[in-house]
Amino acid sequence: MLSVRPARLAVLALLLMSLIWGYNWVVMKQVISYVDPFDFSAIRTLLAAAVLFIVVVIARRPLRPVAPRQLLLLGLLQTATFTALIQWALVSGGAGKTAILVYTMPFWLMPLAWWLLGERVRGVQWIATAVAAFGLLLILDPWSMTGSVMGNVLAVGGGLTWALSTVVAKRMRRDHDFDLLSMTAWQMLFGALALCVVALLVPSRPIDPTPYFFGALFFNAVFATGLAWLLWLYVLQKLPAGVAGLSALGIPLIGALAGWIELGERPSTNEFSGMALIVVALALTSLWPLLQARRKA
Repeated sequence: MLSVRPARLAVLALLLMSLIWGYNWVVMKQVISYVDPFDFSAIRTLLAAAVLFIVVVIARRPLRPVAPRQLLLLGLLQTATFTALIQWALVSGGAGKTAILVYTMPFWLMPLAWWLLGERVRGVQWIATAVAAFGLLLILDPWSMTGSVMGNVLAVGGGLTWALSTVVAKRMRRDHDFDLLSMTAWQMLFGALALCVVALLVPSRPIDPTPYFFGALFFNAVFATGLAWLLWLYVLQKLPAGVAGLSALGIPLIGALAGWIELGERPSTNEFSGMALIVVALALTSLWPLLQARRKA
């Protein structure tokens, strides 16, 4: 049973983390006016890896990498490919819409986990998947071909890559004893180095060293990665996993709201309806483990 004070602190940590990650969609959208997406992805993940390793040392967590080949694969998927796809998607896609499409990840994860991990899809999860699929169809709006098709495809691809990296991470944690913070830092470093190679190979315009560019780098490295990850680890320690999973609802909604207020990205009727359906589906997916746990209690 949780005491009142730790529970309240965990909820505050959850809200702060959701605000940081949600608003970061607007930051990532605006910064590409000053730097190419691959360059920014490489620089921000390299700085983020440095921040995480500093935290690992301060927290006295194990520094030696476990299963480096698997960590390399995870870094290529979770940091390199995922970061590159979402940053690229923001070139032509809106911040809020991209956030919602990327957060379709849980619905790609269910069939992948069933196929690769043997985790069956049950009851409400099928309903949630059907609701999310219809919502996704409304957002993509294939019958009118409006908006950025490339941005939509890249954002959905980001969600799919995130789901695949989650399956890889689950397998790794099943087969090896990892320290979560150390594991995150090493995969971040491997992915950042891969992004540096891509950034060097892909022609890009010179970086415009404006205050916003440096502010966006600082926000991503220190707040969106360093602080937010620490908050997430604290939340996982203090709250049930199902409750913590509800944070996925707030992040894309905050991204969509911030994009509407700050960037004027007002969703169309179809987009708004699709976003609402995906949020409902995410709620069903997140609440299902809590209902199951309550029944067993």
